[in-house]
Amino acid sequence: MDALKPFVTAIDHVGIAVPDLDAAIAFYRDTLGLELTHSEVNEGQGTHEAMMRAPGDDGTGAQVQLLAPLGPDTTIGKFIDRKGPGLQQLAYRVTDIEAAMESLRAKGLRVLYDEPRPGTSNSRVNFVHPKDAGGVLIELVEPAKDSPAHQR
Repeated sequence: MDALKPFVTAIDHVGIAVPDLDAAIAFYRDTLGLELTHSEVNEGQGTHEAMMRAPGDDGTGAQVQLLAPLGPDTTIGKFIDRKGPGLQQLAYRVTDIEAAMESLRAKGLRVLYDEPRPGTSNSRVNFVHPKDAGGVLIELVEPAKDSPAHQR
């Protein structure tokens, strides 16, 4: 059985590391027509982040997550220092993050945290180690129970 097949419901978002959140929001809004749906500071992840979606999306489609570092020693700060701004992670929406983590571990894959961590908009998240996923940082996102995305 495929490790995550029973749990993945959609691509949740694509995370993009940016040095200047306001400039990135303006670019995605003014150039691509995306709408800002949410912005927050996530102290635990060391980011100031913004979620943007296509006009007319009801909140269940894939979004673009802009991630600006709160400082140079944060994960995103180090990422930008090493690689420059750009694609940082691909996030999949899951129905049960604990079961998904257990299934991955049973297949010998590593997740970064022992327990899910708080993510954007009260979601719960964890990451698959990029060395176990073809060099891609994969985020698992279980949306908050009151999120429209949780219904899908």
